[in-house]
Amino acid sequence: MSKAILRENITKNLKEHYNRDTRKRLVKKLKEEEKEEKPNYLIINQIFSYVLKELHWNMAENAQTWDNTPLDIMNEVFPQISQTVWYTEQKITTKKEINVQRDDEK
Repeated sequence: MSKAILRENITKNLKEHYNRDTRKRLVKKLKEEEKEEKPNYLIINQIFSYVLKELHWNMAENAQTWDNTPLDIMNEVFPQISQTVWYTEQKITTKKEINVQRDDEK
């Protein structure tokens, strides 16, 4: 299955499972919790894990040519998630991991 079709299927499944209102409320709640410095990332991390699993995404395989598809899917499905600390941390964490893997290869 091509990456584009896989991405489309994951996006469709998430949108079917979580209606638009639920997705918006999840991000809103996440932002509120982050503002109060008491975020609970359990649900969003579980959803992100599902996305990674369905994509068969692997850090080692994606270290050389970075594939941002998992975060792109999350951003497409969950409006304004890119404005959360969670999203920023995912980008920072993966960037650090890629740099570590590249350093290990030298």
